[in-house]
Amino acid sequence: MKVIHEGGGELLGWLDPDEARRWMTEEKNRGLEDKRMTISEAVRRFTKDGDYFALGGFGHVRVSMAAIYELIRQGRRNLTIAGKTAVHDIDILIAGKVVDKVECAYSFGHELRGLSPAGRRAVESGRIKVVAEISNAGFQWRFKAAAMGLPFLPARIMLGTDTFRLSSAKIVEDPFSGKPLCLIPACYPDFAIIHVHRCDKYGNSQIDGIEIEDIDLARAAKRLIITTERLIDEEDIRKDPGRTAIPYFLVDAVCEVKYGSHPGNMPGLYYSDEEHMAEWLGMSRTEEGVREYLEKYILSVESFEEYIQLVGGEEKMKLLERIETLEEPLKCPWAES
Repeated sequence: MKVIHEGGGELLGWLDPDEARRWMTEEKNRGLEDKRMTISEAVRRFTKDGDYFALGGFGHVRVSMAAIYELIRQGRRNLTIAGKTAVHDIDILIAGKVVDKVECAYSFGHELRGLSPAGRRAVESGRIKVVAEISNAGFQWRFKAAAMGLPFLPARIMLGTDTFRLSSAKIVEDPFSGKPLCLIPACYPDFAIIHVHRCDKYGNSQIDGIEIEDIDLARAAKRLIITTERLIDEEDIRKDPGRTAIPYFLVDAVCEVKYGSHPGNMPGLYYSDEEHMAEWLGMSRTEEGVREYLEKYILSVESFEEYIQLVGGEEKMKLLERIETLEEPLKCPWAES
């Protein structure tokens, strides 16, 4: 195909599909084995400095904050994140100095809650580099191409935009019609972390509500850590196999972490903790506030369970459950200020 234009963004996470298949065959354990471990062990075993990684979920919804806190606690450095729809998660990771490069679709804001003081300061100072840009759909198709074992997927998005100019995509001449097509390169993250509603000890996972791109991301990632609200028996998985969004043979670690998306939302289980996110947005206006927050809620605690106690324990989580199920009205600190 004739290449018409090339984006100037850094090509991240790309592999020749045959090389990716070889890596998966040789390095991934496809056995039906018990993969339960602590989140501490999973992060220690399956992540390393310098990795390119992606997180499941969307915005403040179904994101594994438990794993994010553990990345900070273990002092991971020089990671590059797929900022597909990254809000509170990327802000905390940047504040914790885990991430220093971003491939950006949607980042550095907290949606209706306001912009991200910590993330914006880091970009404006040059500490964080946005090394490529892409659209939200483009990210999903990067993972889908990898899941399909293809080097790219053709699309008609980003043509004629600055997003294309700053991406790692290419525009080619379609050999059938002669018209321009955008080729979106496959992406194989070094690791991904996806939070699910329930799974068994092998990693067969069920997700309630929209799955976003997590089905494709699970198939694209070299290493996959599943954090789950609760573990269920394999028999329960087998009773309804159509509910299995992520099968066991893609999974490297299973970590049971109740309330693991807090302060984000877990559809059907608990609403986002607006009070706590308002606390972060207030404290993160200064570097001193960032240090105070990280020390109080992440660095000085040994487990996510201890963190939940700090933010209000079962009483707070039951309140968020009632808000999620529309039994209690939502009060928004960001709307009042």
